[in-house]
Amino acid sequence: MGMMKEFKDFAAKGNMLDMAIGIIVGAAFGKVISSLVSDVIMPPIGLIIGGVDFKALKLILKQAAGETAAVTLNYGVFIQTIVDFLIVSFAIFLLVKGVNTMRKKQEETPAAPPAPSNQEILLGEIRDVLKSRSLGANSSR
Repeated sequence: MGMMKEFKDFAAKGNMLDMAIGIIVGAAFGKVISSLVSDVIMPPIGLIIGGVDFKALKLILKQAAGETAAVTLNYGVFIQTIVDFLIVSFAIFLLVKGVNTMRKKQEETPAAPPAPSNQEILLGEIRDVLKSRSLGANSSR
């Protein structure tokens, strides 16, 4: 029962919700990047290098025989996956760099001094009263 209570506390803190949102957004972001690479970036690159479809690039290791499928090394799909990875990595780099810049600005901005406590205010008033009495006593001489 102790583990169930710990899990319930963990889920109630919102950590689980934050993690789930991060995973869902990350998966969707990955799909968008994959589509960007395969549908937008790779076709022009393939056209530039002679009309090559990167998904079709493969090395046949063993020809198909009857109902047995061919054994292939799909290096074109691998190249496309590398490009996906590089774009996602760069986007995450920019995100982390932006967050670090914001944190650095917050650290550089000096915080306003804290308001004086009630004791400090009272001591200041006492000091002012004593000063005014001593000035009054000096002026009457």
